[in-house]
Amino acid sequence: MSTPSSATSNGSKPEAIAERIRAAILEHRLAPGAKLTEAQLCEVFGVKRGPIRQALALLATDRLVDLEPNRGAFVASPSLQEVHEVFEMRRIIELAVVERICAGHGPRRLKHIGSMIGRERKAFENRDFSAWIRLSGEFHTELASLTGNTVLCDCLNGLVARSTLISALYESLGRSPCSFEDHAAILAALDAGDASEAAALMSRHLQSVELKMLDRPARGAADLHEVFGALHA
Repeated sequence: MSTPSSATSNGSKPEAIAERIRAAILEHRLAPGAKLTEAQLCEVFGVKRGPIRQALALLATDRLVDLEPNRGAFVASPSLQEVHEVFEMRRIIELAVVERICAGHGPRRLKHIGSMIGRERKAFENRDFSAWIRLSGEFHTELASLTGNTVLCDCLNGLVARSTLISALYESLGRSPCSFEDHAAILAALDAGDASEAAALMSRHLQSVELKMLDRPARGAADLHEVFGALHA
């Protein structure tokens, strides 16, 4: 069990608290639907309710936490319907992305994407699963940035952030539905200028990712002292 002094020494600002809660969610130490009790969080982080509420508000903005009136804060548990809706929009946008890249928008920067896939693979090999999940999403947003269309990028950034969250919530730790082997194959097709093959690979990839996302909300309380104890050792 952590003490207020140890919690404070690791940062008591709302942003620092939010980052620690975020890490616990992405590392599967907090399950979907777990209740985030303000009183326990105050004890764990050695702060009053103000910073805790600000931290939870930050996480709610990122849709990692649901704030329910008269009930409190809970780790988000997106529905299966939301998964389908997110990936329907991703397919529309990302097939347009690969077509624009093959039409001449940004092919000179594909080497940068290749190095990103290398970091993604290395994160997996090093069992740095938080980085792996993050990089798997960034592959898609970085491809979109090559189009130079800022509105398209803003739309996709939001969709990828949401699907990355769903993946982190529902996939087993150490298993990501977004395959870096698929990313490498898509990149090779883009590098060859084969729009048809790149679109087909992207479509299959997104379909595969969607099918691996399971709606398995876990309800109930979490021992927040136990969850965050390791962070303040």
